[in-house]
Amino acid sequence: MAKKRIAILNAATILFAEKGYNETSTAELAQITNCAEGTVFYHFKTKTDLFLEVLKEVKKGIAGEFQHYIGNRDFDNGLAMMEEVIAFFLYLSAHRSEWFMLLQRHHPYELALENEECRSYLEDIYNALLDMLESGILLGRKDGSIRETPSRETALIVFSMVYGLIWLKNHDLYETGTLYQGLLAACKRLLISEDH
Repeated sequence: MAKKRIAILNAATILFAEKGYNETSTAELAQITNCAEGTVFYHFKTKTDLFLEVLKEVKKGIAGEFQHYIGNRDFDNGLAMMEEVIAFFLYLSAHRSEWFMLLQRHHPYELALENEECRSYLEDIYNALLDMLESGILLGRKDGSIRETPSRETALIVFSMVYGLIWLKNHDLYETGTLYQGLLAACKRLLISEDH
């Protein structure tokens, strides 16, 4: 990718995350990246095309970060994997907050109603996150550290708790660190059988 295109994508990701799609202008984006507005349209035909490319990069970034993290770890058991995936999920949401702030804006879901490409990117992002959690559940069911439970449904419930915490943090309502232990305890109650 050309340097200017990368600079535009990076700046657009932050602007779309912080201001939203409608409030982000290509003129402001050009000014921030020190280029002509025509340069933005040279690399991306429309603002929607730019937004879709940002979403595609967010998808690749989140999936890549999790694959790298999981690929370099050996877990004692499925429950330990779940705890580490949750911790990494929260870490990544702080380290790359613009990705998650973008995903928590209204526009991606509004666009997804009429744009199949947008819908596909969103589904891929959420499926990548759910797959990591489900992998831990399946491993835990196999090794006995997690009770028999519907894996995808349970992964979605855990995801909702973690994502809700990220939403609270991104809207400056709570610091995720203060609720982290409570989140883990709630997940364990959901995942571990009473006789374990």
